[in-house]
Amino acid sequence: MKVSVNTRGVSKLFAQAPKVGETVIEDAYQYFRGITPIKTGNARSNTSLDKPGRTIEADYAYAGVLDAGRRMTSSGMRGSTQAPTGMSGPTLKELDKMVRKELGKL
Repeated sequence: MKVSVNTRGVSKLFAQAPKVGETVIEDAYQYFRGITPIKTGNARSNTSLDKPGRTIEADYAYAGVLDAGRRMTSSGMRGSTQAPTGMSGPTLKELDKMVRKELGKL
């Protein structure tokens, strides 16, 4: 990854960076939860945001299967057609867009 920094504005960015984090973590959680497959509602209802740790938690037994995306395994197709690429990868891409947008406002 290549990073470019405007040294004149860097102190302002670092001063306001915690505010950006506060803004986007909730949005990232909402995005992750929104793309989590829904069949019975169990996956979405057991996805939460651990605010002190700023961690999105998928607390259900098959979270890893859903997050790995739709794929063929030795025992057949696994995952959900509703989230063919899982949830973490797409959320990270969206989070990158969110952060860039927020930093552009500074």
